[in-house]
Amino acid sequence: MTYFSEREKGELPCDKEEIDDRIWKGIEVLIKGRIDDGSFGKKYPTRCFGGEGITGSDADAVWQAIRAEIPNLWYRSKPPQTLDILNLIEFCWRCIAQPSSKGLHAYFEHDHLDFNIQAGQDTFRDDINRIFRCNGLAYELKEDGCIERLAPPILREQLVSAQFHTGDDDLDRMLETARGKFLNRNEATRREALESLWHAWERLKTLGNGSDKKSQVITLLDDTTGSSSPKFRQALEQEAKELTSIGNSLQIRHSETNQERLASSAHVDYLFHRLFAFIYMILRTNGRL
Repeated sequence: MTYFSEREKGELPCDKEEIDDRIWKGIEVLIKGRIDDGSFGKKYPTRCFGGEGITGSDADAVWQAIRAEIPNLWYRSKPPQTLDILNLIEFCWRCIAQPSSKGLHAYFEHDHLDFNIQAGQDTFRDDINRIFRCNGLAYELKEDGCIERLAPPILREQLVSAQFHTGDDDLDRMLETARGKFLNRNEATRREALESLWHAWERLKTLGNGSDKKSQVITLLDDTTGSSSPKFRQALEQEAKELTSIGNSLQIRHSETNQERLASSAHVDYLFHRLFAFIYMILRTNGRL
């Protein structure tokens, strides 16, 4: 389902990473509603007094389980931290199921419930993703119940569609590790993605013909541009030098005290995009994708 404004003006760019108190309250209401309607009854049931079936969700049991698995959700300042909220959503997806009546208990005047796990998970996923989308959040609850961070829009298509067949198994592994970690919702893991990508860049430099890394890079860039684009060839060489310098001066591959730490997630995104686009172009031009 989309709203009128989305159909008329398009969806908001999904580039926000923090869940504020307003969004958290909406997610909390959604989860509480699922508890109240019995959607957690298959995993945490309340049972008929006559022992004949499940009648709903045991709310106390649900919240006790959440407290046990996501303790920081309760002991940090409000609103909860974004990572804890995302963990809560994944917890709920694992436990939820669509309830339906399989018969009325005439004496107690309540329904006995049956459950459809797939339907419950699909509906919950749709509701959560609509909240993410309507608030421009850079997350998506996937079909397997894991929340994936959406890459910045300009980079998203390349990351999703790229398949690495470079002819070098180690380079393929480094690139795939970088892509997987960059889509993680944890900023620390995305920093690891940047490190993996920089290692991939150092590996890629050695795939050109030559007796040492310097001559190998020259050959690689020559093969990328051909002889008809000397100005572009010069620009690529300058970019290669700058990327190498960035990797040596910032805390990406190394952590010496004289190296500067990237201050924010936006800085990580920018550098990842810059280097990934460079590597992607070289691999594509050289027939290694």
